[in-house]
Amino acid sequence: MSTISKKMCMVGDFSVGKTSLIRQFVDRQFSDQYLSTVGVKISRKNVELRDVKGQETLNLQLLIWDIEGHTKFKAIAPSYLRGAAGVMLVADLTRPETIERLIEHFNLFLSVNPKGEIIVALNKSDLVGESQLQKLTRCVPPEICEKAVGIYQTSAKTGDYVDEIFQKLAEKMVEPA
Repeated sequence: MSTISKKMCMVGDFSVGKTSLIRQFVDRQFSDQYLSTVGVKISRKNVELRDVKGQETLNLQLLIWDIEGHTKFKAIAPSYLRGAAGVMLVADLTRPETIERLIEHFNLFLSVNPKGEIIVALNKSDLVGESQLQKLTRCVPPEICEKAVGIYQTSAKTGDYVDEIFQKLAEKMVEPA
C-alpha cells in the first residue's frame, strides 16, 4: 500500500470551530474551552482511501493546517494557503455573518490555489433548530455552492458529519485531474 501526503487548510472567521473540528477528527476529543489559534497549527492524520476503481487502497497522510481566523491575519494568509490541495471553509451556524464572510475566504483560497478542492462545514449544528438550520444553509453564496464538493452541517461537539467531511475532501484531493 502506497502512502502520499496532501496539505489541506481550515479557513474561516475566529471562533467558528476550526480547531474543534480538527480535534474531533484527529483525537476524538471536544473541549468547550475556547483557545484562539495564533498563526497556524499543523495536525496530521492518516486516512485510508480506495482508488477510483475501488480496487487498491491508498494511505493518505493529511497535513491539516489550522489557520488563524482574525482579519488582521489576512495579509500573510496566502503564504499559509500556498500548496494546499484542498480547503475546508468553516462557518458558525449561530453567527450568520460568518456564513456571509465565507465568500472572502473562498476568493482568497482560489486566488492562491485555483485548482484546489473546496468543502464547506457549517459548524455548531447542535446549537440551532432544524428550521433555522435549513434557512441558514441556503445563505451559502451561490459561487461557493457551485464549486464546493459538498456542504455539511457539522458539530465538533457531537461529531456529526466530522469524519464524513474530512473523508470527502480527502477523496477529492487525490482524484486524478
